[in-house]
Amino acid sequence: MADLLTLQNLGNLLMLCFLQAVLGFDNLLYISIQSQRAPVAQQKSVRFWGIIIAVALRVILLFAMVHLIDLLAEPFFVMNWEGVLEGGVNFATCVFIFGGVFIMYTAVKEIAHMLSINHLATDVEGGAGMSAAKVVGLIVMMNLIFSFDSILSALAITDVFPVLAIAIILSGVAMLVLADGVTTFLSKNRMFEVLGLFILLIVGVVLLGEAGQAAAHAAHDETLALHVFGYEIIPMSKTTFYFSVIVLFAVEAIQARYSRKLAAERQAATRQMAGH
Repeated sequence: MADLLTLQNLGNLLMLCFLQAVLGFDNLLYISIQSQRAPVAQQKSVRFWGIIIAVALRVILLFAMVHLIDLLAEPFFVMNWEGVLEGGVNFATCVFIFGGVFIMYTAVKEIAHMLSINHLATDVEGGAGMSAAKVVGLIVMMNLIFSFDSILSALAITDVFPVLAIAIILSGVAMLVLADGVTTFLSKNRMFEVLGLFILLIVGVVLLGEAGQAAAHAAHDETLALHVFGYEIIPMSKTTFYFSVIVLFAVEAIQARYSRKLAAERQAATRQMAGH
């Protein structure tokens, strides 16, 4: 116990909590959007149990990865189709490809759903046609995919299991506290839900980029990086991703304010014409 209570472990815990908070933003966004697909009366419990089960499985995943990290890092297949498809594939590559494709599919499907709605109020009141259990399952599955990236990043900081587990549990508590507020905000400001879906679309691209370098980074062999038609698949940096998110939010906020200003000017012009 005394070995755990060191300044180094405390510093690592603070750094891990910050890392989990930053990497957990897109996860929380997905949970908030996806929970609205469940019946309205069950949405809060869906978010609660989805996060609780996901955090428990994340700790189990962490335990497994701490012991199997070398085995998971080893590429089980190397493609050598020169000029078309080259590079190594390991377990992380498969996880990132599956997660990226699934998130992009979900975002595109939900955007298409929004465009097909004739009466927005009916959609909000009735919720979508998914059962609570199915939504919880989707939240847990995607949480684990997001977790894979964050756990790999966390293991680069420390391999002390209790410190890693505490950081994961604290991030889960933070998601429980924030999830209802984020969902309420999105339901009252549905234009930001569209923005959130486009952010998830970018997250899918980020995960596909991570897949390109997963085997190379794990095996410390750059020749295992994925190349498609001679072009290396390079992951988007986290700095670029979060800068893009900030720009998207800024554009949305400015556009909303400008729209209100135009609406006010039109109303003033209409009243002035009516007065004449």
